[in-house]
Amino acid sequence: MTIKAFVFDAYGTLYDVQSVAGVTDAAFPGHGDYITQAWRMKQLEYTWLRSLMGAYEDFWSVTRASLAYTLKTLGLEASPELFEELADAYNNLKPYPDARAALEALSAYDRAILSNGSPAMLTALVANSGFGDLLKAVLSVDAKGVFKPDMRTYELVEERLGVARDEVVFVSSNGFDVAGAKAFGFKVARIERVSPAALREELAAPGTIAPKTMFKALRMQAEMLGQEADWTIGSLGELAGLVARH
Repeated sequence: MTIKAFVFDAYGTLYDVQSVAGVTDAAFPGHGDYITQAWRMKQLEYTWLRSLMGAYEDFWSVTRASLAYTLKTLGLEASPELFEELADAYNNLKPYPDARAALEALSAYDRAILSNGSPAMLTALVANSGFGDLLKAVLSVDAKGVFKPDMRTYELVEERLGVARDEVVFVSSNGFDVAGAKAFGFKVARIERVSPAALREELAAPGTIAPKTMFKALRMQAEMLGQEADWTIGSLGELAGLVARH
């Protein structure tokens, strides 16, 4: 296998969606965990619904609509200024601590992002994290007018990087994205930040299941869609070693 490029998902893979929690809890004390988790789950659900409906709106619109939905479920209201502050948290997500080192360790390969994020959102994320010098391209599904895991979105990698799909290692922590990328024909490395055993232990703890635990169960596990990752690793930092072994 000749690898020419590593292509990364952004949200949940290079950038930590949980890093909005400080903003959500400051805005609505005691509700931050629920808002953080429900907002992200509804955000993804709206991408799938809009793709199926043929009613595309960009990820910024989806992010705002899913935040409005989440606040409504709690009966909470935010002023226009506070709502904008909350939504903007997705433009200021913190990268995972090992993200920069992982990108730097793969300098022999083309490196790119392929994300549901709108061009403006991705520009902000990359600028805020200082990753611009490490990436050959930042690709938004906005160019296709549909969200992952629609097969058309993955075509952007071949079109923009000039590589064949079997020359690409796609990296994601999102089960739906892993399945989509694998179905398209990429080699796929899945980042497993929560192991099944750790999740079972958390779910078995007495008391009400916390929103973050439910998020781990629904969004951070491998999907059962018949499209398994080629490699499952615990962190971005393991990618360079993975290449060395193959």
